[in-house]
Amino acid sequence: MANLRTNNLSGEQGQNAYRGSVYFDGEDNSNLAITSNSDFTFGTGVFTAECWIFIGSYPPSNVYGILDTGTSVNANRFSMHVYPNGKVYIDNNTNLIISDTILSTFSWHHLAFVREGTGSNESKLYINGVLDKSATISTDFTNDDILIGKTIDNYEFKGYISNARITKGEAVYTANFTPSLSELTADANTVLLCCQDSDDPTQEETGKTITASGNLAETDLVKQQPKVIPPYGVDAGNTFGGTIQQSSQGYMYFPTGRTEERGRGRGLYGGGGISTPTNPANIAYIDVQSQGNTTRFGDLTTSNRVWIHGFGSSTRAIWSGGGNTGGSNTANTIDFVTIATTSNATDFGDATVAALARASLSNDTRGLSACGFISPANINTIDFVNVANLGNATDFGDATVTRRGVARMGSSTRGIFAGGMTPSASDVMDFVTIASTGNAQDFGNLVVAARHDSGGCSNGTRGIIAGGNTPSGDVNTIQFVTIASAGDASDFGDLQQTMEACGSLDNTIRGVFSGSYTPSLNTMNFITIATTGNALDFGDNTDSNYAAGGTSDSHGGLS
Repeated sequence: MANLRTNNLSGEQGQNAYRGSVYFDGEDNSNLAITSNSDFTFGTGVFTAECWIFIGSYPPSNVYGILDTGTSVNANRFSMHVYPNGKVYIDNNTNLIISDTILSTFSWHHLAFVREGTGSNESKLYINGVLDKSATISTDFTNDDILIGKTIDNYEFKGYISNARITKGEAVYTANFTPSLSELTADANTVLLCCQDSDDPTQEETGKTITASGNLAETDLVKQQPKVIPPYGVDAGNTFGGTIQQSSQGYMYFPTGRTEERGRGRGLYGGGGISTPTNPANIAYIDVQSQGNTTRFGDLTTSNRVWIHGFGSSTRAIWSGGGNTGGSNTANTIDFVTIATTSNATDFGDATVAALARASLSNDTRGLSACGFISPANINTIDFVNVANLGNATDFGDATVTRRGVARMGSSTRGIFAGGMTPSASDVMDFVTIASTGNAQDFGNLVVAARHDSGGCSNGTRGIIAGGNTPSGDVNTIQFVTIASAGDASDFGDLQQTMEACGSLDNTIRGVFSGSYTPSLNTMNFITIATTGNALDFGDNTDSNYAAGGTSDSHGGLS
């Protein structure tokens, strides 16, 4: 039913053929729990505990807790976890089995502990289907809780857990085996089967109620469920065991790209306008794959940064330029944050011009900002920075048309600038090769009426232009292009309402559009980039109404 690919574990028969995994952040007390259930009282009997895990690093201290039946730290609990040395430990408050195998990072591993109960309580640990270590374990496991993603003594897991299954009264594996690449199923002896559903981290196949919990570190008040693994990207790579019939959405997905880019999903909005004399310096964030309102992140280095655009890398968000609504006070400021860590922004350097309404994009190495407005005139300037190195921007070349309020889209190699105001609304699209300085070239034309102040996003393959202002007024239309192929745009669908000067961000699956200038809105809409159709409600940007600069740690150029 499912095939192991070099970049994912996925399925052939639709979304539920291989549904997914759950991400635990290792910091916010995220865990899944079932309490007071005798199914987890194993006694001295036979049982099997197994799961797939994926870790990006070893625990810096203590352990990563995978499964724990503890109600207290005592000798009657069963616990499976990973130590800082990369080895798997099975214990009951005393080490029972320590693996010889050291788990590799950025790889999926299947772990299976089996107590055979053949008279000597022979117990075995299998890693990727190969017997790693055996021991005689006669422990009377009497605790009746189960924690997933944390130990009872609060050692949290950081990474992905999929297909966690406990089978009571049955030794599922008694010799080396090939781990199933299909979604596991429940039989009469299964007492737990969870972490399979990309849409619901509390899914459990035997009918038990799982409680998901966790505190956001920023507030210690806001409750958050563990995040499911974001189904980023489309299927690509070598296939073992059969063909793939559709994209990876909803599957247990091993993303493509360099290892530091995998498993991403945080989007940030910086600056933007509100209905007050002074526009805020706010930075807010969302989980791109989970609808909801923005959460406070920190502040930019300066306030009054409306019509600002963002770009960055898998680890860093950068904002360049911006100014007040009238354009009389523009900035050449470039500042940045580390996406994974909430904080205020830090100075990066200076742009070559002090301008607002620029269009910015990046490919994880180089970030470009194009066009814009310096009162009283528009400009066609393109400059760039090296994302990893602080410093001032450098001249890149010129756009084909002098304009402001341009939408941007990109891939790892190409950047596209679409529309804008010349001062009349423009339907021009031009492109550059990000790695090579030089002037832009013609790409094609927007298919809907010429527009400016649109939102732009991409998944590395397809570019999206949404909303904006046209000679006949604000529009809700969405159109798209194929980034690798020059040509005119095509119709995609509609936003839920007209949006002018909407901030935009994306990952390799979704595009999110935030706010509107006229009327003033803080509404966010989202689309699935690889399909066509109308946008859906995402939530509200509680920190900004319009013209905020968006970026994410998995934007289109990082696919």
